[in-house]
Amino acid sequence: MNKNSDTILDVNDKPGFWLWVGLSLQHMFSMFGSTVIVPLLVGLSPSIALFTSGVGTLIHILVTQKKIPAYMGSSFAFIVPMKYLMQVTGYPGIAQGVIAVGVIYLIVALVIAMIGSEWIDKLLPAVVVGPVVIVIGLSLASSAANDAMLNNGNYDYKYVFVALVTLLLAIFFNMYLKGFLGFMPILLAIVCGYVLSIAMGLVNLNAIANAPWFAMPKFEIPFVSYNVKFEWGAIIAIAPIAFVTITEHLGHLMVLDELTGRNYFKDPGLNRTLTGDGLASMFAGLVGGPAVTSYGENIGVMAITKIHSVYVLIGAAIFAILFSFVNKLNVLIMQMPLPVIGGISFLLFGTIASSGIKIMIENQIDLANKRNLMIVSTILVIGVGGFMIKIGTLPLNGLAVSVILGILLNIILPKN
Repeated sequence: MNKNSDTILDVNDKPGFWLWVGLSLQHMFSMFGSTVIVPLLVGLSPSIALFTSGVGTLIHILVTQKKIPAYMGSSFAFIVPMKYLMQVTGYPGIAQGVIAVGVIYLIVALVIAMIGSEWIDKLLPAVVVGPVVIVIGLSLASSAANDAMLNNGNYDYKYVFVALVTLLLAIFFNMYLKGFLGFMPILLAIVCGYVLSIAMGLVNLNAIANAPWFAMPKFEIPFVSYNVKFEWGAIIAIAPIAFVTITEHLGHLMVLDELTGRNYFKDPGLNRTLTGDGLASMFAGLVGGPAVTSYGENIGVMAITKIHSVYVLIGAAIFAILFSFVNKLNVLIMQMPLPVIGGISFLLFGTIASSGIKIMIENQIDLANKRNLMIVSTILVIGVGGFMIKIGTLPLNGLAVSVILGILLNIILPKN
């Protein structure tokens, strides 16, 4: 297929140097808010998330032979198990789960290379994926509410005020900002909430002022930063969610196909795109970062600017890597007040849950059908309710159990 007629820069076109710099910075800032909010929620360093998103993007572009303009950012799908594992095993457990996610991507890519991809739709239909995505959003609702209300365990009116202002600004920016700024509503709301928090005395400005300008990101490397102890429970807690993010990956490819006038499922092929995504997550797990996935924010920027150049995404990745070494920026992010995180999380987690509802509506999932009702009901209550199965010292969290049960019920229950 040829490029779309209204495209300004096609996938393999190179912009002039200063235009290139400007366009790449635009892409970096469009993904910035979402990518750094994930490590903040989990308890990781934002600098390592920036570093792994940049390197992960370069890996993906290399594996896909510079044919796909996609940016890899921190995935929200894994927040629930990562947040729990951070309290139980620390990062070493998360690392094993994130690496396992990458391995699943590679296995799926290998199977697709051998027999095609039709089996994915049978294994992960909308009746399973939809409610699982709802669970991913809703299972973090109480965490967002606590961040928005509680100051060291006590109800704080300042926290509530900042959280609600941040939420309302995010909604306002989403609704009314146009052009490029329309793709940065989360980042803009975070900045405004942060400034309001400073004015209300909720930010430790001394920590920011005294921080050195530059420092290495906080790498967590197995056998170097920590001793490796095999954690089956951690792997099982995180790995099944890879099947959900694979469907997200397929959706983003479909949008990119339409946007660029190409068929990426054939060239470079779904096996290569999944391999690139999987290797990016494996790298993240080996150096201390969260799992990564392709980012809709960057696809949105390409849609509005009509600039699809893969070189612009390469530039954005390089800027993300460079910014990860700016320690003062990392400390600035780490000092972000909890009510700002809580306020923005109300919208982010709600949007994730709403995406699951949208998947079910678009695929016309009939809940009058007993089979569908059994699958959806089981996934929702087990996923949101905090049910867990203990495997050794680590419990298998409700989200992972709901994914596994949903897949099994879809296979076992009769179609009619």
